[in-house]
Amino acid sequence: MNRYIRQITLPQVGLSGQQKLMESSVLVIGAGGLGCAVLPYLAAAGIGRIGIIDGDRIEESNLHRQVLYGAEQIGLFKAKEAADSILKNNSDVEILVFEEFLTQKNAKQIFSDFDLILDATDNLFIRYVINDTCVSLNKPFVYGSIHQFQGQVSVFNYQDGPSYRDIFPEENQSAPNCAEAGVLGTTVGLIGMLQANEALKIILEIGEVISGKLLIYDLLSNSQQVFEFGKVPGSKKPEIQNPFEMISAEEAIQSGSLLLDVRELGEMPSVHLENVKQVPLSILEVESVNLDKEQEIKIFCQSGVRSRKAAQLLSEKGFQNLKLIRGGAKDLLQFVETEIERNSKRSIVK
Repeated sequence: MNRYIRQITLPQVGLSGQQKLMESSVLVIGAGGLGCAVLPYLAAAGIGRIGIIDGDRIEESNLHRQVLYGAEQIGLFKAKEAADSILKNNSDVEILVFEEFLTQKNAKQIFSDFDLILDATDNLFIRYVINDTCVSLNKPFVYGSIHQFQGQVSVFNYQDGPSYRDIFPEENQSAPNCAEAGVLGTTVGLIGMLQANEALKIILEIGEVISGKLLIYDLLSNSQQVFEFGKVPGSKKPEIQNPFEMISAEEAIQSGSLLLDVRELGEMPSVHLENVKQVPLSILEVESVNLDKEQEIKIFCQSGVRSRKAAQLLSEKGFQNLKLIRGGAKDLLQFVETEIERNSKRSIVK
């Protein structure tokens, strides 16, 4: 136990507290900026079992804030590389790696094996999936989000406390993610460490957990605000709806079926592929008569909000073979450019 002696010395922890940590399990959703801040501290503290779920690969633009990775790991899966990194600090921790994205289909099965869920994503839609699954399984989850120099932290569904929907009942369709709004690495680091701290407090049963409170920290002014909120009277447990399958840009392009772009005309980046058909969401209801209901249709937009709306609209009109493209136009274009570059290098080698 010499590894943990400094925290065991704390009267609020002690040997019994360390035993609680070693017997606990935490699922971290996302191995990006927040995940890279959270994971090392959970592993170093001696959490017995840590799950990491992320289907994304490391990109060069990640490196300024996702400090578990180096340039030589670009293109590799984040979840696996994050696991390897934290195991170097503490090889006694059991790590479960899920090289896939969280969806409505796999959430319940994966969550079932963990005591505590930690949200380290920047996907608004998935945050509702996290919340609703945690509510259905009666599991608490630690929330963190970033907007430029500002971050938010809270704990939802803790000891029958308020859920994410009690403070954010509807999805904010206009909120940009880090790629769109920008972010400083230190902002992600601080918010991630606050999330890790809440997770440890919950497991150790010490301190005041920020359930029913939303902490907002502004790094530019070094100021923080705490807003209190409660459960919405009469609210019911949300039902997990049957999802539309989400696929990667690579799967979408290689399948050869119709790619439906529901962005407005003129939105960038442009995706010029033979099997892309652009029908803006604003006119999709009228234009849907020109689409084949028997054809497999893979839908994309900019951030995912409109593609889900489009899938719902088409589904209500009898379309059944619908899939959503994860990452939207940006990932499609990036995959095409990567393939062009690879083919060019192959030609040079030949």
